[in-house]
Amino acid sequence: MERAQRSLDVLQRYFGFDSFKPDQEAIVSDLFNKKDVLAVMPTGGGKSLCYQLPALMMDGTAIVISPLISLMKDQVDALKANGIAASFFNSSQSTEVQNDILRNFHHQRIKLLYVAPESLNTLLSHFKESSISLFAIDEAHCISAWGHDFRPAYVQLGQLKERFPQVPVAALTATADKATQDDIVHQLHIPNASKHLASFDRRNLYLEVRPGTKRIQQIFRFLEERKGQSGIIYCLSRKSTEDIADKLQSRGYKAQAYHAGFESDERSRIQDDFVNDKTPIVVATIAFGMGIDKSNVRWVIHYNLPKNLESYYQEIGRSGRDGLPADTLLFYSYADVVRLRQFAEDSSNEDIQLAKLERMQQYAEALSCRRIALLNYFGENKAEDCGNCDICKTPPQFFDGTILTQKVCSAIYRLGQKEPIGMVIDVLRGAKNVQVQDKGYHHIKTYGVAEDIGYIDLQQYIIQMINQGLIEMRFHEKGRLVLTPIAHQVLFEHRKVKLASLQLKKKKDKQTSISKSEDSELFEKLRKLRKEIAIEEDVPAYIIFNDASLKDMERRLPITEADFSSISGVGENKKRKYGQRFLAIIQKHIDDQEEKATDQRSTYQVTYDLLKQGLTIDEVAERRSLKDETIYGHLIRLHQEGRPVDLSEHITQAEVQTVIKAKESVQPEDEKLRPIFDHLDGKYPYWKIKMGLYMGS
Repeated sequence: MERAQRSLDVLQRYFGFDSFKPDQEAIVSDLFNKKDVLAVMPTGGGKSLCYQLPALMMDGTAIVISPLISLMKDQVDALKANGIAASFFNSSQSTEVQNDILRNFHHQRIKLLYVAPESLNTLLSHFKESSISLFAIDEAHCISAWGHDFRPAYVQLGQLKERFPQVPVAALTATADKATQDDIVHQLHIPNASKHLASFDRRNLYLEVRPGTKRIQQIFRFLEERKGQSGIIYCLSRKSTEDIADKLQSRGYKAQAYHAGFESDERSRIQDDFVNDKTPIVVATIAFGMGIDKSNVRWVIHYNLPKNLESYYQEIGRSGRDGLPADTLLFYSYADVVRLRQFAEDSSNEDIQLAKLERMQQYAEALSCRRIALLNYFGENKAEDCGNCDICKTPPQFFDGTILTQKVCSAIYRLGQKEPIGMVIDVLRGAKNVQVQDKGYHHIKTYGVAEDIGYIDLQQYIIQMINQGLIEMRFHEKGRLVLTPIAHQVLFEHRKVKLASLQLKKKKDKQTSISKSEDSELFEKLRKLRKEIAIEEDVPAYIIFNDASLKDMERRLPITEADFSSISGVGENKKRKYGQRFLAIIQKHIDDQEEKATDQRSTYQVTYDLLKQGLTIDEVAERRSLKDETIYGHLIRLHQEGRPVDLSEHITQAEVQTVIKAKESVQPEDEKLRPIFDHLDGKYPYWKIKMGLYMGS
């Protein structure tokens, strides 16, 4: 069997998918061919499967380095639910449990072994190159000082390639800019790693930024439209998490605070309650959620501005992991910027942190598509508006900014693409300060070409250009501005640029949630069964099936095991364990719906049969203990179904015209009949008005 077909067979059998997501197949192939890999994929993009699937196809055990115990447990539970032999090893286990795991490892009974980086040295003596299929480094950005979550324990991972040179290493992360990517490869000693940079475009996430005023009131209105949905509110301080959780509880919401000040057992309980849908809302500091693989988080709110775009992207990525619509809301205030600047100035890498905070601030102040700004930050040059952010939904007023953009790009080019935004602005505005004079920049052609634009306005326009992907800010290279391929098109290929006017901003309309939806009766039945099974097996509900799988069942209504196998997320093991129970619920739902439909049809049929026997409307109504009005309604329905019912026996053409004219005169809202009834002075009964409207339509 060809390897590609075998990969698809394993994908279907164990994971229940009949095709790969973008980049997954290429990564699986590289690892199978013992190539090192750097994979940068967004949360929900399927990173785990990239090493789990080759681990099943290769000899030996895959060693997975994972930073959090809770994340290990969830992933191992999910693998076991799919019938895959997996274990985790960390300091929380007893010596007896650890020894048992090591015995299974030595006897090749484990396909994937999850290990905390702190536990790695304990295990190194047990590793043999011949018994290990691959090393997977999850959250690989933690090894880099350029990353947003550097962890000293990750530094030792560089020794893996030195000690086991023939074993492929897969470094995986959801958030890494160019500098971080290069550093990961360097620190892990995998210079020839294949780089797979998947699209960061999570189109199911609605991106919105609002002013940070009256935040609690805004949150209450936001939640009112999302009752019963799971979500996370992120805050900067521990006190804020507790205050907000108290206010939510006082309004009747099931919410809990979470921060590092709680005891470990309490934090674990809160997290477990959230994962298991006992507590739908958690108000937390940014430490929360990294170890959660919960797929049905429908929204994320940032009460405060995050310190960088990596953190923001990772945190909003905890919503909508099942691919269904989800909302993200960021509150922005300058007070948060001041506070975060103080934190950055106290850090060991002040310049880097301040530069990243500045980009975060620019995103929050963006007047063009937010998704474009976000994707371009991660090196994914996009130019087409997404249609699914607050700016795209209610855009500001734009003007043709092509000439201004050409001036800015030309200045950056003539400055050798080596100066930061402040110097570029000074040159464009013709500043006469010492820095400009000493470098001789007052002699270049673009000196002073934008002197009519104020410093702050010009800065905002350049930020828009950065957010549109025309210019890149290399914060790890002293913030210098660099032109992108899109800028080349503007300079030399007549590409047009739209910039948002800073003086005339369109008043934003009230946003409508994209994720607000009514769950069907069947979906609720399936969710109830899923919860029952999750309690029985003591695992989070999403490990049984995520919401996307339940929605697929709702849409496709499988009634046989073969049908059930085609549902997204249903592998052989889950079909065997859960298939009959879910199929029984679906079959009963179908039967109930058919019975209701049959009952509904039969009431019209009974009326029809009695009329065929020669009974009058009054006699049929009396026989059936129904009102005349109801029987006339049956006549209209029977006529709609094509039955030979002559409605002209009950209403004349002149009466039909009278009803139509009455409707045109009063123009009732929502097809209400009362205004027409009143307009006709009550001379026409409601059944005749309905019949007249039907015949005149």
